[in-house]
Amino acid sequence: MSVADWLMAGDPAIRWQTMRDLLDADPIDVVDERARVAREGWGARLLALQLEDGSWDHGAWWPSGRRDAADGQPWSSTAHVMLLLTHLGVDPDAHDVRDAAARAFASVRWEDGDQPFLEGESEACSLSTAISIGAYFGQDMSEPVARMVADRRGDGGWNCEPSWRSNRSSFHSTIGALEALVAHRRAVGALRPAAAESLEDGQEYLLERRLMRRRTTGEVVDPAYQRFSFPTYWHYDVLRALEHLRESGAEPDERAGEAIDMLRARRSSSGTWPLENTHRGKVPFVMEDGDGRPSRWNTLRALRVLRWWEERG
Repeated sequence: MSVADWLMAGDPAIRWQTMRDLLDADPIDVVDERARVAREGWGARLLALQLEDGSWDHGAWWPSGRRDAADGQPWSSTAHVMLLLTHLGVDPDAHDVRDAAARAFASVRWEDGDQPFLEGESEACSLSTAISIGAYFGQDMSEPVARMVADRRGDGGWNCEPSWRSNRSSFHSTIGALEALVAHRRAVGALRPAAAESLEDGQEYLLERRLMRRRTTGEVVDPAYQRFSFPTYWHYDVLRALEHLRESGAEPDERAGEAIDMLRARRSSSGTWPLENTHRGKVPFVMEDGDGRPSRWNTLRALRVLRWWEERG
């Protein structure tokens, strides 16, 4: 079985993105396949878990508002599930999907300040999550974007810690903010000048550090950045950064070359990539077979990054 056939034997979320990004399938066929995400497989299972109060697991970031991460961060609450739905590529215009999003936006509030879900909280992590989700579902996220842009640090990135606690950016916080800016740009067509500058500066923050290294010493910031996970949730890794650069329409930059070489080296003899570094915590359900096993998600993501790099570079 070819790698393409193996991908096409997966969930509808994998199939439609494989058709679009790797197989150059007829757009009508891609749309038809995408429509299945809300009706069957992972997408349908996630939608079915929404509760009568409009939330997933009775919380925005934390299930039932409980902040117990002894067994890892829980990933079953509204923000994490809705962000995962965007990664699956569920059709936001499908009636059931649109209704589910509207119920969540109307009822779910953030734990720290009781803000409506689409407003986010005051820091970059919840703001970027709210922006990415809201933009995907056609909401006007201009005000949260402006607040997130204003929270940018002097080195070009973001940090979810308050500025009085840290004036340095974080890889984790920066990648979430950059993805949110691209989601907002996709929804509105063009970013305002301050947001466009923030997107450029944030990408430069990552590239100056070759997507994984300290600018001062050249050391790898965290070995976990070199292990590829999915879902990533709020965690940073090199494949996530490369996916962002591809999705943003950026031209390949030689400073990402080391990361590309590492990505190529992780490819197995069968042409697939494994799942690595699954993030601990309660999940709605398990999508793949576990760390060290071939991953359709990581294989799809790696192949379309390499296609972008080789065709545009």
